[in-house]
Amino acid sequence: MSRACALVLAALPSFAIAWGASGHRLVSETAARELPKDLPDFLTGAATVTWLGELGREADRMKGAGRSPDRNANPGHYVNADDAGLVLGAVPLHALPPDREEYDTALRAKGVNQYKAGYLPYSIVDGWFALRKDFAYWRADTAGLAQAKSAREKRWYKEDRRHRETLTLRDLGYWSHFVADGSQPMHVSIHFNGWGEYPNPTGYTTAKTLHAEFEGAYVSAHVTDGSVIAALPPPKPLDCDIEKNTADYLAVTLAEITPLYRLEKQGAFKTGDGPGKAFVVARLAAGAAMIRDLVTAAWTCSAEASVGFPPITVKDIEAGTADPWTALRGED
Repeated sequence: MSRACALVLAALPSFAIAWGASGHRLVSETAARELPKDLPDFLTGAATVTWLGELGREADRMKGAGRSPDRNANPGHYVNADDAGLVLGAVPLHALPPDREEYDTALRAKGVNQYKAGYLPYSIVDGWFALRKDFAYWRADTAGLAQAKSAREKRWYKEDRRHRETLTLRDLGYWSHFVADGSQPMHVSIHFNGWGEYPNPTGYTTAKTLHAEFEGAYVSAHVTDGSVIAALPPPKPLDCDIEKNTADYLAVTLAEITPLYRLEKQGAFKTGDGPGKAFVVARLAAGAAMIRDLVTAAWTCSAEASVGFPPITVKDIEAGTADPWTALRGED
């Protein structure tokens, strides 16, 4: 094991949180408010926006559930990439293995593992696939309802779609937490709470209070939803390559770790305006924009997804060339 890895293992957080309650609420609410209006109605509306804002905090609220769930879930909130973009010096952040088993195997070959390195990228990827599947089932139910051959089928499709809407909003809100985590530079870096015991010729702070002060206290005191909305970049069309989209997103966030420490050294986070506030707002806006754009991509890509058993594609159901009744309702 390299000296860098050993230092990281000694200092890894036992209970990591990215953005406090205020930050996560801001990010998820902003993303929900900015979703395209051509998405289904159940995804829009004031009540939905508020609920998704609260669900954006859920992954943190579940912490403390117990020893096993905490130890298994906590690494899903971060990934420890070094200044060269390697996760604990072992795996390139821009070329991660396709699943957590291969990721863990690659890390263990270097003397570390996924629980020490964190697996935030997989939290984002897995949640996106779940959301795409949710959308696929909603679309299949909607098409099935329009094509139903009896009152019984209509009742079933209508109820199944209603339940799917609840599940979809829950899945979207919970997953949005991890996308938001990915916009906080200290959640993708080995410099996660103070610079740490690494080469530090410019004298960046090593204080272990920076993490909470930056993402929690500062956001709560100085950032409003209006400032985050104003900082949103325009929508960016994304394809269905969620692995690449996630890697690109986290690479941009990682590049902000040195600017963050530079601003801290300049005292920028001691005031509620100026470059410190602009930096924090930009990071929150980046998280909200990514949620917005990934939700849009999940909806678009759900047309190619399959549902039920035997599996049939959404596009075939919507085209009327496949009857979804048996596949969706199930006949064992």
